[in-house]
Amino acid sequence: MKALYRLVFLLSILSIPLAAQAQKVKSKAQLEKEKKENLNRIKQANQILQQTKKQKEASIGQLNAIKEKITVQTGVITNISREITYIQSDVQETEGIVKSLQKDLDNLKAEYATMVYAASKTANSYNKLMFLFAAESFNQLVMRLRYLQQYSDARHKQVEQISKVQAALTGQLNLLESKRKQKQNLLSKQIAESKNLQTLKVQQDSVINRLSKQETNLKQEVAQRQQAVKKLDKLIADIVREEIARAARAAREAGKASSGSSSKMTLTPEAALISSSFAGNRGRLAWPVERGFISQKFGRHNHPVLKGVVVENRGIDIQTSQGATARAIFEGKVLTVASVPGMNNIVMVQHGEYFTVYAKLKSVNVTTGQTVKIKDIIGTIYTDTDGTTELQFQVWKNSDNMNPELWLLRK
Repeated sequence: MKALYRLVFLLSILSIPLAAQAQKVKSKAQLEKEKKENLNRIKQANQILQQTKKQKEASIGQLNAIKEKITVQTGVITNISREITYIQSDVQETEGIVKSLQKDLDNLKAEYATMVYAASKTANSYNKLMFLFAAESFNQLVMRLRYLQQYSDARHKQVEQISKVQAALTGQLNLLESKRKQKQNLLSKQIAESKNLQTLKVQQDSVINRLSKQETNLKQEVAQRQQAVKKLDKLIADIVREEIARAARAAREAGKASSGSSSKMTLTPEAALISSSFAGNRGRLAWPVERGFISQKFGRHNHPVLKGVVVENRGIDIQTSQGATARAIFEGKVLTVASVPGMNNIVMVQHGEYFTVYAKLKSVNVTTGQTVKIKDIIGTIYTDTDGTTELQFQVWKNSDNMNPELWLLRK
């Protein structure tokens, strides 16, 4: 019976608790998903970087593409480290199982040896007959016959248990060897990816040094951008103010008292529904480009090259591939199509009391008053002389400027 209990125990340790196993599977699936996403991001960044490298001079766009690759490469290394941690956990777990199996196998063999030794004393037929005929009654004779049969069966079962434990041990040893090889391969990959990261950082430093020699041009670009931002801000403010006033007039003409202030939209039931739906999808809205990365975040930031120079971004800049198109992030109505020096063509879409702005467009595919749906093409994004293709994207709620990154689906 001891051997049977031991076998049941071994079978139980060979199966990980379901909750823990499910958690591991989920975690590994997440790692696999992140790995694929990182590979796609690296591929996209490489394409964008190659376009900016076509120009002889270094550019901010080229620097941004390298920074994106560094960010993704760091993520790749982190992903590998997490994989190694999971495999090391598997290795330790398997080593524990191997140790238990080996111990039990030794015990089973020792027990079997004892049984064989005991059986050898009654191995010949004469001894068995003597044992049987020494019974004091017929019932005792029957009991002794059963004992001999059960003892023989126990020996056979012991052999079967030894075989099962040996098979389980072999399987776990093979699994352990496989896990150790996986770990070694990942460690080698981690070293290679770390070298790639160092190479990227050297490239980044090189581009920054080259850009530093273009200080006059960079300062001129910053000044031009700030002028363009001011013009765009004024245009947006004027359009929002006019739309708020128009909505208020329409409400009065319809005989409805305006519930909004001079800085808030008066919404029709339909517009209120769209506005509520837009707000309800915060953090889950579609990206305004199919592929790309955020090259400049929302708010005030130090210039990536010029020391002491602070730039302000009313939205986010999304760098993408040449020929890429801008897409509507949500259903709405095209409020205006205009042109602003330094921002090229711009399109403003209304979603109730929310507004989205798509700037730096080479061409526009929509007209004022047109209704657009999610992912409808707004226009083609402009590529500058440095080979940088970048969309300026903004989100407003009435007259309040908001951080678009908080509204878009996290990549």
